[in-house]
This record gives sequence, structure tokens and C-alpha cells, in this order.
Amino acid sequence: MNQSPSRATRRVVFVAAPGTEILDLVGPLQVFARASEIFVRQNPGAPPIYSVEVVTTSPHRSLVANCGLRITAHKTFRELRGNIDTLLVAGGTAIENDQVGTEVIRSLKTIARRIRRIGSVCTGAMLLARAGLLDGRRATTHWNWCEVLIRRAPRARVDPDPIFVRDKNVYTSAGVTAGMDLALALVEEDHGSRLALQVARNLVLYLRRPGGQSQFSAALSLQLTDRKPLRELEAWVLDNLNKPLTVPVLAQRVAMSPRNFARVFTKELKTTPAKFVERLRVETARRRLEESQNSMESIASECGFGNVNSMRNVFQRTLKIAPGQYRRHFRHTKRQRR
Repeated sequence: MNQSPSRATRRVVFVAAPGTEILDLVGPLQVFARASEIFVRQNPGAPPIYSVEVVTTSPHRSLVANCGLRITAHKTFRELRGNIDTLLVAGGTAIENDQVGTEVIRSLKTIARRIRRIGSVCTGAMLLARAGLLDGRRATTHWNWCEVLIRRAPRARVDPDPIFVRDKNVYTSAGVTAGMDLALALVEEDHGSRLALQVARNLVLYLRRPGGQSQFSAALSLQLTDRKPLRELEAWVLDNLNKPLTVPVLAQRVAMSPRNFARVFTKELKTTPAKFVERLRVETARRRLEESQNSMESIASECGFGNVNSMRNVFQRTLKIAPGQYRRHFRHTKRQRR
């Protein structure tokens, strides 16, 4: 069944400063543009659900992204007029280095009062912080900039882990591609999960990720250590997830004493062995839910959770979504491919 036409076209404005991170800008922008294309195709004669434009903080419409690509914005911030539904600030060097003028900050404060929702991608949160828009709110940004955001927004509650955060009508997201996850969530908020999943499939995104999912994967964490035995531990753990993976068992595998292993592992990976194993189990279970028709009981056993209730509790705590709901989202996407 086609989606019912939108009552009005929502105006989405992206703010880009010189040195903008190109994926912060074009990734989320494409999500909204593609959502509108799909909607119009399914509802001939209906108006587009989104109009998307780029506004620059620089005096002239032309700006250069941090990759060297020259962009021509639709207008400058000084030229910005009219009603805006959603405004998202893309990150980049000028914003990170506080090189955006105070005139823009004052205008942003004024505009924010009449916008339905406002947000940021990656270090774009720094501009929201300067405008005082994060005060008293929970927020996030790229993990490498969270300490900076804490200093620049001391009245905000900065959480370095989630992919994106919503606090009332203010949305902040983690680094780079997480902006696409945020944009998909906003599309779902406006027009439902079906359209959001269609957009994700069309753009060949891995899957629409819930905002509470961590910015880090367990495997990525292991790649950051210089200790080869620890890096090689992942493959063995993945082959033995259904076994008790206690500190003594893991320590024996890398020929270390349990005490020394726990100390070195925590220092190198910035997490405990138990939490690391749990994250590998969750990531493996997610893939099984997405790629197989195995029962919940079978997946819980294969991944070392013991039972479905235990797996459900861990999913809710780490991904903010139940395994059954996660699988239903994936199956919805699979049906649309046929």
C-alpha cells in the first residue's frame, strides 16, 4: 500500500561552514532527498515531503570542504529567511576551531526559537554549544571530540557512546556516517519506519541503527592495540562464543596470568574482558538475526547467552531494542527486496 501524501513539504536546512566534513553534509542530505524521491514515486501528484538546502556561515555562498571539494551553497546564513522545519549543523574545521562569527551565533539563537527541531552532525555540536542550545540537555558528538564538547558546553550532559541522541527537539549525532542514522531516524519520525527502511535499502546502508547503539564495535577496539596476542584473541573468541569465556580461560589462551591479562586488556582496550565478550556476543547475535532463520533459542545458545531472556536483557541494555524487534526490522527490509 502506498503511503498517504504529506500535508506539507518540510524544509530541511543544512548549515555548512568552511572546511566542512563532506560526509557530515551530503550523507544526511541525501537521506532526506532520497526519502522525498521515493515518496513522490509511490504517490504520483503528491508534493515532495522534503525540500533540502545548504546554507553557509561564510560571507559568500562558495566554500571549500575539508577534502578540498568546492561547494556552492543555496544561500548564506545572512540570507536565510522563512519557515524552517529542521536545521542540522554539519561539523568541520571552522566550527571545531571557533572560527564562525558571532553574528551567525546570534542568528542561530533567534532561529532556534521557531524551528520544530534542530540538531548537529559530528562536531557541528560545537556550534550548538556556542549558541547555548545544548545547555541542560543530553548530547553527543564524535568520540574524539567529546572532551572538547564537555569543556565548551559545561551545562550539557555529554554522552560519548551513542550514535545519536534526542533531547526534546534537539538532536546530536556522532561522527560522520552516524549523521545518516540520525537522518533516517528523523524520516521515520515524520513518515514511519517503512519509508525509513526503504531509504536505507535504496542507499545500501547496512541497516538503520538505533540511536543508543555504541559508536564502537568490539572488533574495531581490538584493532587499536599493538599487542598481537590480543588482536588474535578475537577470532578464537568468535569460534567459542557458546563456551564460558572467563578471564582465566582468555588468559590461558594468550599465555598470561589471569591478573596480568585483566590488567593489560583493560589498559589496552579501555574495557573489561567481560564487557568485550558481551559486545562480541551481541554483534554476532545481530548478524544471526539479520542473516538466518534460526530460532531465538538457537541464536541465544550459539552466541553464549544461555537463554532468550538473557539475550533480550543484554540487547535492551546495549542496543535499546529487543532481539525480536530487531529481527522484524530486518525482515521488513528483506520483504521489500523481493
